[in-house]
Amino acid sequence: FYLETQSVLINNKGESEFEIYASTQNANETQAVVASCLGIPANRISCKVKRLGGGFGGKESRTIPLSCIMSVASYHLKRPVRCMLDRNEDMVISGQRNPFMGKWKVGLDKNNKLVVLDTELYLNAGWSSDLSVAVMERALGHIDNVYYIPNVRAVGRCCRTNIHSNTAFRGFGGPQANVIAETYMTEIAERVGISQEEFREINMYKEGQLTHFNQELKDWHLPKGYFQLKEKSNYLVRKAAVEEFNKQSKWRKRGICIIPTKYGISFTALHLNQAGSLIHIYHDGSVLLSHGGVEMGQGLHTKMIQVCAEGLKIPMDQIHIVETSTDKVANTSPTAASASSDLNGMAVKDACDQLNERLEPYRSKGLSWKEIVHQAYFDRVNLSANGFYKVPDLGYKWGENKGQLFFYFTMGVAVSEVEVDLLTGNHTVIRSDVNMDLGRSINPSIDIGQIEGAFVQGMGWSTTEESLYFPNGRLFTQGPGNYKIPGFQCIPQEFNVSFFEDVTHESVKTIYKSKGVGEPPLFLGSSVYFAIRNALWYARQENGHPGSFSLSLPATPERIRMAVGDSIAESSKLQAKQGELPWVLSIF
Repeated sequence: FYLETQSVLINNKGESEFEIYASTQNANETQAVVASCLGIPANRISCKVKRLGGGFGGKESRTIPLSCIMSVASYHLKRPVRCMLDRNEDMVISGQRNPFMGKWKVGLDKNNKLVVLDTELYLNAGWSSDLSVAVMERALGHIDNVYYIPNVRAVGRCCRTNIHSNTAFRGFGGPQANVIAETYMTEIAERVGISQEEFREINMYKEGQLTHFNQELKDWHLPKGYFQLKEKSNYLVRKAAVEEFNKQSKWRKRGICIIPTKYGISFTALHLNQAGSLIHIYHDGSVLLSHGGVEMGQGLHTKMIQVCAEGLKIPMDQIHIVETSTDKVANTSPTAASASSDLNGMAVKDACDQLNERLEPYRSKGLSWKEIVHQAYFDRVNLSANGFYKVPDLGYKWGENKGQLFFYFTMGVAVSEVEVDLLTGNHTVIRSDVNMDLGRSINPSIDIGQIEGAFVQGMGWSTTEESLYFPNGRLFTQGPGNYKIPGFQCIPQEFNVSFFEDVTHESVKTIYKSKGVGEPPLFLGSSVYFAIRNALWYARQENGHPGSFSLSLPATPERIRMAVGDSIAESSKLQAKQGELPWVLSIF
């Protein structure tokens, strides 16, 4: 639910040359597909992006059809053409996050350690494949979350249905798989009669263990960060307080849950793990920086200016980024997968290193920056540099289960406490604490903002954002009137964000040892969902429903109310008759 809907302006410059100003995360593919659509070479088309009013993955591929349509109109009319979709049009056309259904069987040993997982994942792709196969690949790589399971069989199937074509959305299959993983962890703990946190703790990965896709875990600090947050958030004390509150209250119940996550950073498509940059130094000492990433509110341009300033050893105010453009940096990857700072940062650093090598003779004289540039210019030194970077070591082979799937993992933990009104199904988030390992953060202020935003977005995904459809597949929830994104009242009343303490990152080979932050915290928003589920567990015990139960995402007030298990809810349930489909499908 980006605030700026899909929009594009096509400028027909004549001589089969076109400028595209698009609200897209993927300038390179926009250029390539429009060129194919018009039957002209890509070198006649430049795609420019100043900034986006939000993207979240929904503008990675779904902007391109609109750009193609408008380019055809501009081609024939020989004049500029502009289009911006209304909200209801955008939601009907663009698609949303792929819903998942997970089926699982799990085996334990006598010490309650996981031994085997057999799971099948079903993804609702909609009417076309779009990016669904890549989404499923990432989901299969995250079905373990943070738990060591020696034997895993994971099968993924993309299902074609009659709804809009679903697409990328922040997390890209990782959160859906993580929710399924935490669901089986929760239900197993309830069925074997031990606390959820104890069951999670005894099954967490340890340093050096292999994942189910045979990648060794290096700099694995998740257990350390988990226990740090458990102590900082006073988890055990608050859990006891929750239990006491629930004994005293009949119509309001509280729940608390601690949820960990790991998120693999890299494109699963190997060729996308590359980036370029272009730096121009002008005679007045000012610097123009171009790179392949798109600014969409995540602070990417700010970070790249920081990298450039650090590399050239000049103040940030002497560096400017005009826009992202395919005629400045060619063959760029989409700004996605939480990898843009890593990829473009290293490309910017490469260009800086080239310039520093040329300017070193002048720097050694102790001159000011302007004097260095001035003398280098008169000595006919090239003051432009093209940087490039490709991620090393990657190359996973599906089927063989060999090679490295992800460059590294970003990890984190969240604790959330909620209060649920059992009569209405409404909930209040009393407190949320998040602890993340982001390596050596380039800009902690930006990263904290990313964590907070991702958490609230994940909280909305798992609690309030329910998509409904007509039988013919047309989307019913076409705007904020009936599609409920988080509002101000949804934000946790107390919200604390921190970073892992006393950890090292020897194996991290990224720009200044920083880590990707855009997508990993989103799943932690589901700690609110699991806290709601915990509150419902207490209510169900009192209402004569001991044991485990299922609660589909999102945990809307209706679903919460019907899961309470009291006489009112039980008498209101509708059972599907023979041959009828259930009105509500249990999907994640």
